Amino acid sequence: MVISKEQQVQINEDIRDREVRVIGSDGSQLGIMSASEALDKAAQVNLDLVKIAPQATPPVCKIMDYGKYRFEQQKREKEAKKNQRTFDIKEVRLSLNIDTHDFETKVKQAVKFVQGGDKVKATIRFKGRELGHPEHGLVIMKKFAEALADVAVIEKPAKLEGRSMINIIKTAIDMGYVKIPEGILIDISQIEMII
Repeated sequence: MVISKEQQVQINEDIRDREVRVIGSDGSQLGIMSASEALDKAAQVNLDLVKIAPQATPPVCKIMDYGKYRFEQQKREKEAKKNQRTFDIKEVRLSLNIDTHDFETKVKQAVKFVQGGDKVKATIRFKGRELGHPEHGLVIMKKFAEALADVAVIEKPAKLEGRSMINIIKTAIDMGYVKIPEGILIDISQIEMII
């Protein structure tokens, strides 16, 4: 029995069911008949018999041009893949005793990543006794998020995981916010209500 590997679709002689519900090439219901009768009907119009719903009782088969069907299906899959938006998670490492200039450099780097369409993962790694003061890490994470407030919003708030504190930041537009000239973030749905 030959079954295509991509969709596990049975065609023509591969269909071994006793009875099948047949749909014509124009979409009309031809009724329930034996698989051999359905195959004969498909051969009369020079098309293939394709099992499209094997889990139904009885299984549903359609008379169609299988080659054209596979071509259109691959075209749809390629189009869906092309429209799919991909992004990376870029990491910015901070420390508890970060200096002002280093902090500003990390903020500029994060802004560049966010404007490029990527998510930013801000991480603070605690060493030694620093682990006893996670509140200092929260202050730095809050300051970092405020510095990015005009271009991004927090997707996942700062959380201590083992020896690291992690904060995920995403572009404001992806989260459904829009920047107004004064630098205030407003929910897109509120703007739609106004318009």
